[in-house]
Amino acid sequence: MRALVQRVSEASVTADGDLLAEIGPGLLVMLGITHDDDAVTADRIAEKLRALRVFGDAEGRMNEPLGPREVLVVSQFTLYGDARKGTRPSYVAAARPEHAEPLYERVADALGAQRGRFGAHMLVALVNDGPVTVLVEL
Repeated sequence: MRALVQRVSEASVTADGDLLAEIGPGLLVMLGITHDDDAVTADRIAEKLRALRVFGDAEGRMNEPLGPREVLVVSQFTLYGDARKGTRPSYVAAARPEHAEPLYERVADALGAQRGRFGAHMLVALVNDGPVTVLVEL
């Protein structure tokens, strides 16, 4: 499982012209799921994301975890795109929707996150705070 995590001051996601979710300060998580991922992996990554210390403490150092801040999780199978050969990425490492969607929902639920629409063409807007972007992989 891979998560591209961005610390944001705000983020939103729309699909088909409908606003699906929007958050204030917190994390935007782009979540990619592969064939070998399971419920244990989903629970582990949710714990890791909740504990990830990417927010400033009283002295301005990135030393604080998520705490009461908001989370927006968006499914992102393209995190498993492999462009090592040629110029067209291969997505064979990405899990099929029937395997990935329940795990995506499990991670979002564990984080108490707002979410995009699984499998939809979405427009994601964000204001990256920092900017801080971290790749988390299990």
